Amino acid sequence: MTSTAAPTVAPAPKAPLFGDEEKRIILDPLLDQNPITLQVLGICSALAVTTRLDVSIVMGISVIAVMAMANVAISLLRNLIPSKIRIIVQLVVVSGAVIIVDQVLRAYAFDLAKQLGVFISLIITNCIVMGRLEAFAMQNPPWRSLLDGIGNGLGYAWIICVVGAVREIFGSGNLFGIQIIPQAMYDAGYVNNGLMVLAPGAFILLGVIVWVLRWLRGYVEN
Repeated sequence: MTSTAAPTVAPAPKAPLFGDEEKRIILDPLLDQNPITLQVLGICSALAVTTRLDVSIVMGISVIAVMAMANVAISLLRNLIPSKIRIIVQLVVVSGAVIIVDQVLRAYAFDLAKQLGVFISLIITNCIVMGRLEAFAMQNPPWRSLLDGIGNGLGYAWIICVVGAVREIFGSGNLFGIQIIPQAMYDAGYVNNGLMVLAPGAFILLGVIVWVLRWLRGYVEN
């Protein structure tokens, strides 16, 4: 007797949460596609808030949080946003994320929030945030958009943390309020580098980091 049962169809395999593409999305911005060293974006805040490492860390975490929230929100709404007003919608979403981050900082790290001042609000106009919303979140699903936001935020954060650490050590001799440069060096005539506490010092240091990383990665301008 011939069987008339329908053939069993195997379910399609689910895409892995951390496949090769997902790993690339989150790892590339750390070095190969770093938003500061390669794309030279977001350098205004990188120069302004990096006099101390703790302030740099808080700024980096804030940018990561804003980028992650904004990327996911825009990805969820991407098929509902009219193309003519997409930039306005993106600004509104980023503004909401910045307000959330700002209020959290004011509630739990008020002194650091005061030191960051207007630069938290200026995340709204950060080219890195707006660029990833337009270039990635508008074309990709929420999970990958979340990873892209975290990856680019981390790429921004580790650069400003390096700048902040170097500036604090050589500008004040301290790190996290702990004296790093031995008192014996001061007794021998060592003087803190005043250039490191000024914006030109940060600009020079950032330029050196950009040059070194581009050289190490073999980057060539087209």
